[in-house]
Parts: sequence; C-alpha cells; structure tokens
Amino acid sequence: MAEAKYRYNTKTLSYERHIPTFKERILKVSGFIMFGLVFAVGFLILFFNFFASPNEKQLKRENEQLMLQYELLNKRLDQIETVLADVQNRDDNIYRVIFEAEPIPNNIRKAGFGGVNRYREFEKYTNAELLINTTKRLDVMSKELYIQSKSLDEIFDLAKKKEKMLASIPAIQPVSNKDLNRMASGYGMRIHPVYKTLRMHAGMDFSAPTGTEVYSTGSGTVVTVDRDYKGYGNHIVVDHGYGYKTLYGHLSAFKVKVGQKVNRGELIGLVGSTGTSTAPHVHYEVIKNGSPINPINFYFNDLTAEEFDKMVQMSSSTNQAFD
Repeated sequence: MAEAKYRYNTKTLSYERHIPTFKERILKVSGFIMFGLVFAVGFLILFFNFFASPNEKQLKRENEQLMLQYELLNKRLDQIETVLADVQNRDDNIYRVIFEAEPIPNNIRKAGFGGVNRYREFEKYTNAELLINTTKRLDVMSKELYIQSKSLDEIFDLAKKKEKMLASIPAIQPVSNKDLNRMASGYGMRIHPVYKTLRMHAGMDFSAPTGTEVYSTGSGTVVTVDRDYKGYGNHIVVDHGYGYKTLYGHLSAFKVKVGQKVNRGELIGLVGSTGTSTAPHVHYEVIKNGSPINPINFYFNDLTAEEFDKMVQMSSSTNQAFD
C-alpha cells in the first residue's frame, strides 16, 4: 500500500491528506522517463568514447592491416624503382653506347601527367594522401616501364642490324699503306703549310704518289663528288649511316658518282694534290653527327696493336700539315 502524503493547508492551518491528480501522476512518470533517457544517453556516450564496439574493433584491425599492406607495397615499389633505375642506366650507358644510339633524355623518362586531377576520387577517403601518393608512384612507374620497353625494342632492332652497322662504320685506312712512315699529319692543332699559322687539322694526311688508289673505309652511299680549286680540292664524301660520314680530299680523279653504293675497301678515287695542298696526299676525315672526330680510332681492321701504337705516336706529333 502506497504511503499517504500530506500537505499543509494555509487556510485551515492544518495538514490534509493529498491525493495526486491524474495530470500530476503523468508529469511524475514523464519526469522519471526523461531522467532515465538522459542517463542512458549519457552513459552510452561515455561508454562509446572510452570503449569500442565489436564492429569498431574489427574495422580498426582491418584499417591497421590495410595500412601495413600499404607500407609493404611502398617498400616493394622502392625495390622495383631501384631495379628500374639500374636497367635505365644500363640502357643509356651500355646498350645504347654499344649500338651508337643516343640516350633517352631524363625529361622524357621522368615526364609527369598533365591535364585534369587524376586522383580526385581518392580525396574523399580518410587516408587520401597515402592513396594518392601510392597511385602516383604506380602511374609514373608504369610510364617509365613503357618507355623502357620501347627502348629495348629499339635496341633489339639495332642488334639485328649490328652486322650491317659494323660493315658501315669506317674501319680501315683510305690508302693501302703498310708503311706507316707515309702518314704525314694527324688530327689536332697543326701548322698550316700555306698560311704558316697554327690551325685545327680536322683529319689525317696520308702521303702517297699521285694516282695511288683511295678506298672507301666503310660501306655506304656516295653523297658528294666535288671538284674545287681550293680547300679540299677534288673530294668525295661517303655517308655510312648511323651518323657517320667520311671525307677524302685533294684527289686527282674520281672513280664513283653521287648516289653510288660502295663497300668497304672499294676503289673510289686516286691520290692527288688539288685544292690547298703542298704535296700529293689524301686528306681523310671521319665525321660523326656533323662534327669531325679523330680518325685514329677507326683503323681496327687494318693495324696490329704495335702498328696502332706507332701511328698514335706519329699522329700526335705537332708537325706541319699538307693542307
């Protein structure tokens, strides 16, 4: 039985028994319910702030595993980048050097991606920075691998043409001259025979009697047969491909014409003393990609090691040139 409640009546100056109305009972019950709800919500908030739910614990474990996998993936990317960099270095400094090919510029190998933001879809994720950086690395690596693949295809084609290239590159002397004492002047700064000043001598002079046969030092196509009364005089230029050309100056006669295909060792002209020349000889130049280079390095089919050493010593002498 509920305990009776009394209230003091100020009018009668006495305590009277109080019976709650229906409204009061509703308010009282509502108050208890509201208090319970507030307490429950507060308890849940405190609980979830300090204690994770089973689902949250599982998601946290999965997230930690995902982060670990990303770290392992980036370490593997580091290893692949190191291997790829080594292949690129070998490609530029070994394979392409062997086959006389220009290295691929770094700005092409490392070129980025322009245009719209390719990674906008990742920006909404919590680990957006990690996702974007990893994806960027994969994209750049994919492009570098594609460029390297195309480069190796080119190297493969060059390798198949190696035999033709070796036959084309200058490799013998322009005159049949086993007596190296007839090599008159080498590549470098020399005294001009006419002007008596020190000038760059861009080739090598081989003295020989007028009419001595002059041979093409490599296979190629005759691109110049020119008669002149100064400079190189009557001269021939043969294009060997692969960036190589050879020039034969001061000839007395031509044995080829422009457009003619010639093989290494084939007769192309006769020694003379035309143009700016002081004695019968052939002025011989090797030109690579438009610039004269020292012909001394292109007699490997003609000379023994001892003969080559002797020619190097003679060509290094700062004597007077014949032209």
